[in-house]
Amino acid sequence: MRLGANSVLFGGFDMETAFKYTAMAGYDGIELSAIDGMSEHLVLNRWQETAEEIKRLSREYGLELLAMEQPSQDPLVMETAFQAAVEIGIPIINCGPGGTSGDAASLAERIDSLGQLSEMAERYGVTLCVKAHVGAAIWNTPTTLAAMEAITSPAFGIDMDPSHIHRGGENPVEAIAAVVSRVKHVHIRDCRGRQQNPGPPPLQANGRGDIDLVGYIRVLHEAGYAGPVDLEVIGAKDLPLEQCITIAAESRGHMQACLQACGAR
Repeated sequence: MRLGANSVLFGGFDMETAFKYTAMAGYDGIELSAIDGMSEHLVLNRWQETAEEIKRLSREYGLELLAMEQPSQDPLVMETAFQAAVEIGIPIINCGPGGTSGDAASLAERIDSLGQLSEMAERYGVTLCVKAHVGAAIWNTPTTLAAMEAITSPAFGIDMDPSHIHRGGENPVEAIAAVVSRVKHVHIRDCRGRQQNPGPPPLQANGRGDIDLVGYIRVLHEAGYAGPVDLEVIGAKDLPLEQCITIAAESRGHMQACLQACGAR
């Protein structure tokens, strides 16, 4: 497994700051945030202006470009994301499921959309991943399994985030075991409680919440998962830099300890 951090943690700062301190915290790579309103890192409507700078930063700071997070399923936006990913060298694009929980028609619509986008991803030679998200059409294990069954493209994968599964009322360790055959990316963070949101950024740091992240990573290791495990902490845009660095470093240490505990490193 390769450990990374989503640059959204440093969303209040420029892209080089995100690369610099992600590298200093000891991560293997970085996931670029293309999330409007949360960062100004990979801005898709002007990605050509930053492509070379991203590649330079990757080389200079020794960080592998592990993934991109781009939440929209709009086909035009997603095609732009795929084009940027190919040029920059980003293998995985993570998106949200959209839709509404508990609505069969919404689930069917979102699965159809993801299926079409996966075919587009296949043409571009990249991987599209989606994660279960509280309140969305795909939000738990049964709805994730429904998407896995319906979407057969090899360019489609599951992105698992234990905090959403936890807040959805499930056990993340059991949930990851049920879908691990199609997991191609992992977003990781902790969570205290089962409220709608993941809580303030410091409590999203791995080891500060209620989730059995050691067990979660053990399942991944025993299944032979060798993909990215990217820390994703949201809501940090207004935090001071030193607090963002602390969250990154603390979480990286916990992730390393989890890997060591299950014999993965």
